[in-house]
Amino acid sequence: MAGAAALTLTLLISFAVTPCHQEEAPPKRIAIIGAGIGGSSAAYFLRREFGHNVKIDVYEKGTVGGRLATVTVNGQQYEIGGSVIHPLNLHMQEFVQHLGLRHRRGVPEKVALFNGEQFVFEETDWYLQDLFKMWWRYGFGLLRLQMWVEEILEKFMRIYKYQSHGYAFSTVEEMLQALGGERFINMTQRSVAETLQELGISQRLIDEVVTAIMRANYGQSVTIPAFVGAVSVAGVQAGLWAVEGGNKLVCSQLLDSVKADIVHTTVTSISLHPSGDKALYQVKYENEDEGGYNFYDIVVIATPLHQETTNITFSDLTPPVTEFPGRYQHLIVSIVHGYLNSSYFGFPDPKLFPFAAIVTTDSPKLFMFSTASISPVNVTSNYRRKQPQEAAVWKVFSPSPLTKEQLKTLFRSYYSVQVTDWLAYPQYTSAKGIPPIILHDNLYYLNGIEWTASSMEMIAIAAKNIALLGYNRWHQQLDKIDQKDLEHKIKTEL
Repeated sequence: MAGAAALTLTLLISFAVTPCHQEEAPPKRIAIIGAGIGGSSAAYFLRREFGHNVKIDVYEKGTVGGRLATVTVNGQQYEIGGSVIHPLNLHMQEFVQHLGLRHRRGVPEKVALFNGEQFVFEETDWYLQDLFKMWWRYGFGLLRLQMWVEEILEKFMRIYKYQSHGYAFSTVEEMLQALGGERFINMTQRSVAETLQELGISQRLIDEVVTAIMRANYGQSVTIPAFVGAVSVAGVQAGLWAVEGGNKLVCSQLLDSVKADIVHTTVTSISLHPSGDKALYQVKYENEDEGGYNFYDIVVIATPLHQETTNITFSDLTPPVTEFPGRYQHLIVSIVHGYLNSSYFGFPDPKLFPFAAIVTTDSPKLFMFSTASISPVNVTSNYRRKQPQEAAVWKVFSPSPLTKEQLKTLFRSYYSVQVTDWLAYPQYTSAKGIPPIILHDNLYYLNGIEWTASSMEMIAIAAKNIALLGYNRWHQQLDKIDQKDLEHKIKTEL
């Protein structure tokens, strides 16, 4: 009996000193501002973390899809926003598989590099011949460039493992530190040109190939940070794909799949509203007909908050949310249905012009970043690319709207021109530092990650990080936030 009494006493003591963990009741309502790839993927991941009883409202003043958008030419749609997805973009792959979407059938194309006077490199139908020409012109720098990008990708791919185990990061810097240490942090502060020079890559390769990639992908030069430069170079590797029917389908169908309510209106302000034990966020909105407000436990801002990109104001928050420094890059996308002027590129006979895409070096003679013949978002099995002498749909990237004279320079004649002025990407040299993720207790900013690198997948990674971060902070699971040596920690968990 004495032994039994001792055991009972031990159990009572154990209950007394061991805190009983009571999981916080889930949030009732979550607001997401923006229905682009950030807002839609945030809705998907938040639903997965918090369950089906949480009401998710997505506010969108424009069209669902944001910078994933299309225009119509002759009854067919063409991408004017985010166009390609890397084969290692695992979140985008997951979305497509989850939604039952398909990869768009690829259409072969040849690319040429133009310096304003002549082509300095031209692709052929023969891979080995192209490889020899590249090696002849650029030497071993090509291999060093490829190895540099692959090493960065290998380290960055750790994010999927960390996120699959529920780990989150309270700042983008913490995320970069966990993936690549101080090297990744430094890569956000030093230019891609300087970094590649230190790797022994020739100035010719930087001035021609790397510059052309930066201009075609971000409309900027090799002065942009090395990290976004590496993402940009990775974006021209083999195996790139797009979604059949248009990449914007991912956004609309993700929102449908998680039963998010889309509120088509403009958010004007976010403020704190005391309510019992937990404060709520008041989201005010207005449109032509009416205004109003709703209250939320958690708010995720999935639209840029820099200068001309937003009119949202914040109040009653401590510390206050201030305007972030820096600007977004204007990128003019002109969709031209017409006949390319091949003579401008040194081919008087249009039938002999073999290139579907022209990228450019940085030259004062050039008024565009790139020009490409594009395929519709629905590519049928019998689809063929237009012949050089035929009217085709061309996408022209330029820093400012094309004048009539510039259009006449690029095209012999044309049927239509549709122009979109995107605030497409951060202007990477316009600000130092990366915006915060946590703006207030349960107020999160998703698009700050763009100041590290801007792509569909980077935004999706930020969305999942916020879903995990919001869940872990809501339930006080602090051991899942900003943990060090995650590689070792995950191994010991397994």
